[in-house]
Amino acid sequence: MFDASQDLVSNPEDIGSSDEAGVIAHVLPLAGLQVVDIGCGGGRVARQLVAQGARVLGVEPDPVQAARNREADPLTGLTFAEAPGQALPLEDASVDLAVFSFSLHHVPADLMPAALTEARRVLRPSGTLCILEPLISGSFEAAYRPFHDERSVRRLAYAALAEHAEPFFGQARELMWSDETNYGSFEDFVSENVSTTHTNFHREHIDTPEVRARFEEGRRGDGYVFTSYGRANIYRDPVAVRS
Repeated sequence: MFDASQDLVSNPEDIGSSDEAGVIAHVLPLAGLQVVDIGCGGGRVARQLVAQGARVLGVEPDPVQAARNREADPLTGLTFAEAPGQALPLEDASVDLAVFSFSLHHVPADLMPAALTEARRVLRPSGTLCILEPLISGSFEAAYRPFHDERSVRRLAYAALAEHAEPFFGQARELMWSDETNYGSFEDFVSENVSTTHTNFHREHIDTPEVRARFEEGRRGDGYVFTSYGRANIYRDPVAVRS
């Protein structure tokens, strides 16, 4: 269940069920845009953006995941690079949209201002910055929290927006949405998280009685369904930043 009193939102526009690209497309058409996905992970959101007609550079700082991205099957419209968010391999004013897809809270707190400034540097004068972050409500979050409690770093990321993003743009909007994640079994859940390179979880972190009990609450027939909530902070018309 979503609880606004406990979550990291101000006065969001609730757009209901959506995927991440659909949230962004709610604000601006994606077809033909040049996009950088900062902290792209395995490129899940990047691929959604490409499916809507964008051309995407996925930038990933983790060397293990970046190597996997280089080895992945090619997709027209999607390229990958290995770099930190505070040093993007892009020219000034070269992209229409910069996205942090669930990645800003993974940036060390002292580097969040630099990463947000770098995103502004690469945006065109009419460009858009979009910060996608998970909220701290929902059954999906509840299943994760015993072994992966990110509430403190998510609060730091949200606070960074007020100081290092919003004052530097002409327009700001906050949206929230919900989504469902399906698993066939608890083993699928464990395998997915063990394979995530930036967290380095081992089975013993995840396969505990508490996590199993919370996971079982998601049973729906022969499978498991979990609801998650996300927040999108979207900023348009940046103040110019030049290196």
